[in-house]
Amino acid sequence: MKEDQKIKVLKLNLQQEVIWDYSGKISGANKNIIIIEAYFDREDMYVEGMPLLKGDRFVETYYTDRWYNILEIHARENDALRGWYCNISYPAELEGPNLSYVDLALDLIVFPDGHQIVIDREEFNSLPLSDDNRGKALKALTELQDYFRKMIAKN
Repeated sequence: MKEDQKIKVLKLNLQQEVIWDYSGKISGANKNIIIIEAYFDREDMYVEGMPLLKGDRFVETYYTDRWYNILEIHARENDALRGWYCNISYPAELEGPNLSYVDLALDLIVFPDGHQIVIDREEFNSLPLSDDNRGKALKALTELQDYFRKMIAKN
């Protein structure tokens, strides 16, 4: 894996079906972390007050040993930080030019001022997960919430 290497990101559902794919480039990596830069390629939308606009720059951090990924969102017009969109998921997998993750519906949105919103709890609760995997996913959510509280408190 080299910096600036093109990569395709595949968001999968529990049945391993692709529900969204897009291209980006690797901007950094080590043993368990892959960082990708990509640009939002869907029509403009708002999720709980967080704008996601076509052309916004995303700096995405994927982990092969953690149950989440973190998407840092920068405004298309001036690159200002909009916030973070975090997916609770199975650990990411890298196979050749593809990075994939199984999305578990549960998401955390964090605004630059530290405000956090958890979304899609009902969808997550309806997924047919084992008790062990459900516990790992909920633990991942707690880890993310604590991480952002501490990070924003330092700034």
